[in-house]
Amino acid sequence: MPLAPWRSPLARALHRNRSRADARYVQLATMRPDGRPANRTIVFRDYLPDTNQLQFAVDRRSLKIEQIAHQPWGELCWYFSDTREQFRLLGQLTLVQEGQDDPLLDKARQVLWQKLSDAGRVQFSWPEPREPRAENEAFHPPAPDPNMPLPQFCLLLLDPVEVDHLELRGDPQNRWWYGRSQDDPTQEIWSVQAINP
Repeated sequence: MPLAPWRSPLARALHRNRSRADARYVQLATMRPDGRPANRTIVFRDYLPDTNQLQFAVDRRSLKIEQIAHQPWGELCWYFSDTREQFRLLGQLTLVQEGQDDPLLDKARQVLWQKLSDAGRVQFSWPEPREPRAENEAFHPPAPDPNMPLPQFCLLLLDPVEVDHLELRGDPQNRWWYGRSQDDPTQEIWSVQAINP
């Protein structure tokens, strides 16, 4: 699959902001089952191989899982402070859980688990999110097997259909809109247009 045209400016922004640990943090907005908005920060891990889908590691026990099951659309907002750029990516979310029917997605989940640091993996062994605070010892469990994902570990994919890129430097500022054609879901045909900031 060819790279979407928004991948190059995003890769450039990631590269130019690589000295900042927060350059890989994005905000994901979804809709709760009761219709109220929800927003949280997640960490961009990589792209699903041979696609333009972005990968994130999430805990099956978190609220976002219920929200994605209710409404599988979300929007990422990604701000790069060094270059003063914002990317907003709208798309469909796919949750890859244990026992996934698709062997390629199951493998992608396992590969992402293996790429996590030991500290990242152990967080999936912590006590149940949003429950009353556990004793400190509960946050120091044995290290999980680095080759076998825990059942609560999920791979979250965002498959963008629209990308809005805004450069806040300049007078006037620069902005581009990228849209994916919905005519043929088997192909990714993108258009790009410079728009007013």
